[in-house]
Amino acid sequence: MQEKFKKGTFSTDEMLSCRTLYKANGYSDEDFRRPVIGICDSFADVVPGHKNLRLLSDEVKHGIYRAGGTPVEFGCIAVCDGVCTTHDGSRYSLPSREIVADGIEIMAKAHRMDGLVLVGSCDKTVPGMLMAAARLDIPCIFLAGGCMLGGPAFGSKKKADSTCAQEAQGMQQAGKLSYQELLDISDACAPTIGSCQHMATANSMCCMAEALGMSVPGSAAIPAVYNDRTRAAFKTGEMIVDMVLNGRTACDIITPESIKNAIMVLMATGGSTNCVIHTCAIANEIGIPASQVMEWFEEYGQTIPLICRINPASHEFDAEDFYRAGGIPEVIKNMKDVLYTDCTTVTGKTILEDAEGYRNLYGSNPEVITTMDKPFSTLAGLAIMHGNLAPNTAVAKPAAIAEEVRHFEGTAICFKGEDEANAAIAKQLVKPGHVVVIRYAGPKGAPGMPEMFKPMKLLYGQGLNKCTALITDGRFSGTNNGCFVGHISPEAAAGGPLALVEDGDKIVIDVVEHKLELCVSDEELARRRAKWSYTPEPIKGYLKRYAREARSADQGGILD
Repeated sequence: MQEKFKKGTFSTDEMLSCRTLYKANGYSDEDFRRPVIGICDSFADVVPGHKNLRLLSDEVKHGIYRAGGTPVEFGCIAVCDGVCTTHDGSRYSLPSREIVADGIEIMAKAHRMDGLVLVGSCDKTVPGMLMAAARLDIPCIFLAGGCMLGGPAFGSKKKADSTCAQEAQGMQQAGKLSYQELLDISDACAPTIGSCQHMATANSMCCMAEALGMSVPGSAAIPAVYNDRTRAAFKTGEMIVDMVLNGRTACDIITPESIKNAIMVLMATGGSTNCVIHTCAIANEIGIPASQVMEWFEEYGQTIPLICRINPASHEFDAEDFYRAGGIPEVIKNMKDVLYTDCTTVTGKTILEDAEGYRNLYGSNPEVITTMDKPFSTLAGLAIMHGNLAPNTAVAKPAAIAEEVRHFEGTAICFKGEDEANAAIAKQLVKPGHVVVIRYAGPKGAPGMPEMFKPMKLLYGQGLNKCTALITDGRFSGTNNGCFVGHISPEAAAGGPLALVEDGDKIVIDVVEHKLELCVSDEELARRRAKWSYTPEPIKGYLKRYAREARSADQGGILD
């Protein structure tokens, strides 16, 4: 790659067409003698976490020019789980990750880019970008768009977050709020652009990118509206040129050891359950099987304590507070005794050198980020679950589960899909002691494995989050609290045991012991299986292909 721009081969016969069409865009001969750096951003007016990305891309361009490169910008799709809350819409979220990765690969390969800056923020876009970086193995940097600021105090939360609207909806259903009060908190709980304020998938994946070494140090958690975010964008532009000139590629950075680091940081910070799926997908791009990744999650789930208190692990602190407490560099310094500290980052330094060289102007805050010897909980942020309901694993988030319901026993109330469950919750048919079972919501069954955050938020709003539980073969947002288990594999549509649960069955959930059990005899389950059948609903378009090719949740939901 370096030989191309050093020798100016855009002027050779082979590249004559490329030179002609670049010049049609207004580029000059001087531009061809510089590294050509692609900037892929997922700007979208419909997604608040992506609203500012075009502005950040402009700053990246300035940094690239400053460092001697030639920037070329292109876009990719971006789906927001919070916006696509209907059944038909939410099914597209996880499948969009594959389109993001494929699209970036196509643009970078087709146009022979020397390096890439990937500018994203939310949900499936960030892992899709990281998958593309690992697949391409050219110099790449990920730049996050930044988090949203908090809203006014609401309920038990010191600062409202974007999901307070769904919590308020549950409260309104239970007669605790008027409809106007519901609309008021909906207007106030998301006061700025940015990814949602909690340690949900967006912020978790941005933090994971930095823990992998794929972002400028300290940049993952900067709020979208802070001027630090602009400076990080400029620095990213400068840094990608340095990476190209020195030949540092994505696969020098994304390694087995850096993936282990990222998993440990996710455990320590209470990252989203979705990160398990996405880590498997990213690791797959460098040849690491999902089974190995799941073993790492299990290992570190037993040994890494929770050292960060960020919503939903705390109702007091959010992503902005995490940034002001030192963000990922502070976490890495506090975890240096367990991390692989010699892993290389985009800067060319080690991850520990980056962390120790980072200047936090706000000072540390031990109420938000503590040390390993004084953890907020000895339980890790995430737990890989096992049992006769989850032969191939499931995922829970102890950091978001109140201590009194980390062991829960209840009776099943079963629903085929999220919409059916939401309707029953709205009618207050879910009662204390119920384990809500939402099935046929996996990669093949939905298809697309939509998030189940809304039913959990409705239960929270109705005051049922500590006396009910919810299990599913679908996914959760990292914002949920209450007792919940997702990613149950095999999924119901594939004949997993979840398909055999009946109303009234006893279910035991123990996130401390990582157990998920259906208290029904093997003989009875065999009888039910003999009668079970499943006919998928008719679908067309991209979801038809996704349903045909998607692997299970424990395999990362990737396509064959």
